[in-house]
Amino acid sequence: MQKRNNRHSNMLILPLLIAIFNANAFASESPTPHHSPDVNINPKEIILEHIQDAYWWHIATVNNHHISVYLPVIVYSSKSGLAVFLSSHIAHNHSYKGYFIANEGKHAGKIVELNEAGEEVRPIDLSLTKIPFAILVNSAVMLLLFLLVARWYRKNPARAVPGGLVGAIEMFVMSVEDDIIRKSIGKDYARYSPYLLTAFFFIFINNIMGLIPFFPGGANVTGNISVTLVLALCTMAAINIFGNKAYWKEILWPDVPMWMKAPLPLMPVIELFGIISKPFALTIRLFANITAGHAIILSITCLIFITVKLGTAMHVSMTVFSLILTVFMSFLEILVAYIQAYVFTMLSSVFIGLSRHSEEH
Repeated sequence: MQKRNNRHSNMLILPLLIAIFNANAFASESPTPHHSPDVNINPKEIILEHIQDAYWWHIATVNNHHISVYLPVIVYSSKSGLAVFLSSHIAHNHSYKGYFIANEGKHAGKIVELNEAGEEVRPIDLSLTKIPFAILVNSAVMLLLFLLVARWYRKNPARAVPGGLVGAIEMFVMSVEDDIIRKSIGKDYARYSPYLLTAFFFIFINNIMGLIPFFPGGANVTGNISVTLVLALCTMAAINIFGNKAYWKEILWPDVPMWMKAPLPLMPVIELFGIISKPFALTIRLFANITAGHAIILSITCLIFITVKLGTAMHVSMTVFSLILTVFMSFLEILVAYIQAYVFTMLSSVFIGLSRHSEEH
């Protein structure tokens, strides 16, 4: 009973720590009105800065000194050729070898250089930015967890019951494979299990790491539409490459009245459009839900700093309100982190299952 109470206490402490670290991280990066009364907080700018990609990983600001992890920049242009350097050379409005980060315009936040007409142009940019670096870190975490589980199974007999971390991961694997993959795909589900389980854990771990507001967490990986698009395209490939004859017959020559498929291929066009709409739905669903959650938590945190000028009573009350609401949203985001991984895997399994149905079915 004592262990159970301790476990529940730890579950309650986690979102509270996330909320406190969010506020501290936000304060370290933002010029608070408490120290600079004339500085106005721009919530939109700050939220977009936290959600979007970056060329370095900002950790904290201490006495106007920025503590960051600066990532390698790899750019090429016909004017300057190939250049490889650390992003510290172009951080904080500095320029290096003619390259700098645009502050406004269509290239805002991206590396640009000036052409002969004095216009900002984008070079070929192959830099390792915050999102790809976070993917590497989170993938290493996922690989480490899998290796730990594999090591436990090698060292213990087949009938041994795992506990702790290994038991939790086994619970997730059995839940996803038995309740989603097997039921949605059918008899040949095993060939798709490796991809679908990898997609589930990749999304779930990235979602959880994105809720941790200090390095190496805090990156909005699954809130980046490029990442969710690649995941959706992988599902699209699994659907259409391994779809059977019945699946393609249903698309190209469906069982509908002749006038709906010849001479005008009305239904085949609609079915082909469905091939595109499925990965699009997967992309937008995951991207929008994760981005919205991050934006809401950051917006609530902004209230602490916006209400400083409204008086002590208003500021204290809004600070307490913001902290309570952030704790609640942190609980909700932990749940959403799992739900979004579950939903993506479920929809992918359903779409793959539909591409494997038999002629009679």
